[in-house]
Amino acid sequence: MKTFLGSLYHLFVTANKTHIVWCGAIILIMLILAILHHFWKNDTKKIRLWRLLCLIPLLAAAAHALIYIWGIPAFAVDYIPLYLIAAFALIPIPFAKRKIGYRITAALTGVVSVMCGLYFCATSPNSFNHTRESYTDSFHSMVQDMDKTYILKEWKEVDFTALEEKYMHIVQEAEKEQDPMKFADAVRMFCNELHDGHVSMSVHLEYNQTEHRSAIQRHEYGLAMVHLDNNDVIAVCTAAEVNALGIEDGTVITKWNGKPVLQAATEDVMDHGMPVKSNDERIAAMVLSGIGGETVDVSFLDKSGKEQTVTLSDLGEMHTFTEADSAFSHVPIDETEEDSNFSTKMLNEKCGYLRLSSCESGSVLRDNLAYLSGDHKWAREMFREKLRDLKAQGMEYLVVDLRNNGGGFDEIGCALCDLLTDKDWYGQGLGIRKNGQYKCVSDHGIHGDGEFADLQVVALTNYNCASAGDGASLYLSRLPNVTVAGITDPNGCNQETGGQCALSDGLIRVYFPVGLVLDENGDPNIDTRADRISRNPVEVRIPLDYEAAMKMFRDKEDHELDWAVRYLEDQAG
Repeated sequence: MKTFLGSLYHLFVTANKTHIVWCGAIILIMLILAILHHFWKNDTKKIRLWRLLCLIPLLAAAAHALIYIWGIPAFAVDYIPLYLIAAFALIPIPFAKRKIGYRITAALTGVVSVMCGLYFCATSPNSFNHTRESYTDSFHSMVQDMDKTYILKEWKEVDFTALEEKYMHIVQEAEKEQDPMKFADAVRMFCNELHDGHVSMSVHLEYNQTEHRSAIQRHEYGLAMVHLDNNDVIAVCTAAEVNALGIEDGTVITKWNGKPVLQAATEDVMDHGMPVKSNDERIAAMVLSGIGGETVDVSFLDKSGKEQTVTLSDLGEMHTFTEADSAFSHVPIDETEEDSNFSTKMLNEKCGYLRLSSCESGSVLRDNLAYLSGDHKWAREMFREKLRDLKAQGMEYLVVDLRNNGGGFDEIGCALCDLLTDKDWYGQGLGIRKNGQYKCVSDHGIHGDGEFADLQVVALTNYNCASAGDGASLYLSRLPNVTVAGITDPNGCNQETGGQCALSDGLIRVYFPVGLVLDENGDPNIDTRADRISRNPVEVRIPLDYEAAMKMFRDKEDHELDWAVRYLEDQAG
């Protein structure tokens, strides 16, 4: 019960107080209407007035909608409970002069309104509508909103005033030129400075790409580049156009537009906001392979080992970076039922496989109840059944695939850990933030069941494993029979999402975390500080050498999964 009440308290503290006041005001008006009906019910004229007064909650809801969702109708979904409460005020009107009918409808209206009100007060959205403001005004308003509600402001040492000053001149230029892409570039660069996997933006506009082109838009030169462990940079996913010039898959690239390629990857690649700096550095060469002008000079070692330089042209529609990024992070192109979330299979006679591409069960109610109680019973029993089935097929060791896990509920990762240990471990704490200080109000943990505590496990993770997926990587790493491995570390974010700002004309929406998740020391769980050093690194780094790169990018094989199976076989002796 303590965990449940603490989780509720956390939700109420995190919710937007402005909308809670609106909700409280509408319910108060309805209460006043109920009192007035008690005194006026026998007066025909006053009952007629009372019926008109019952429209006030609906008018208040309309005023709320005009202020908070006009220009961004998508926000309306977040306020449905509030608007339903206002609509409920109309239900007793036809029964105003009927004694029993009024009592029944008034009682039902009151009960349902209170229930909706409590739900709304716990989930009141931190959504901010600046669609009616100019580029500069909406950008300034967004900065103020984030300065007040961004949950990691102190932890990441963010100076929002300085960041606004840094990018406001670009916003002003965009406003003067009426260039939506320049505005989007400025907002994107601002967001990237926070180095938070939960800070993102979406662009909602149609524009003339010839007239308005993003300054950070990549080019397609017909190759991608990969930075190997020995510091070589090789070409992968090469197209016929570059093959004809002597560059093939595996060709060592030495210079990009005259600069040593690793220097160019450091100096010319825009900060794209990754929380963990080493992850950023690992894919910088891949990003560099799309940076340049209509042409780019590329130097490489030919088959005789001599350096050659060729000029590559922009080939048009981008595809190489996407292909390389998908191969590097092993994103399934066409997900089948066999590869879906929570799917299992035997990789060989002894090695089982469990995929967690998401920490969501498919039931919003089930997941939210588990979040409140700190215990996902459904997930634990689901995992138990699947692991027993793998055991029956001969499983002696297991690979848990967390790569590209976009998150959800940490309780699902903890439920899996319950079965893999016979001890209790700390999971996460839901916290509140006041005056820059953090306080835990609800502890969620791992409670050792022990059924599979003797099972040797490798958990695969990568830089796209974020939020609750990041949490699952951390919780599994605490167990002595589990090894968390990957070419890169997990993403480096674990706070709760919920904040969003809609900017000028609804062109851009910015999303950011507003709910606090703490570790056992009372610090934000997992999220990196300003130094961008991973606080949840892999225990074993999977090598990325020439042979591995060819398997991943040329042959489209799963190098990391093959490595995990071999690792478990070696551990088993």
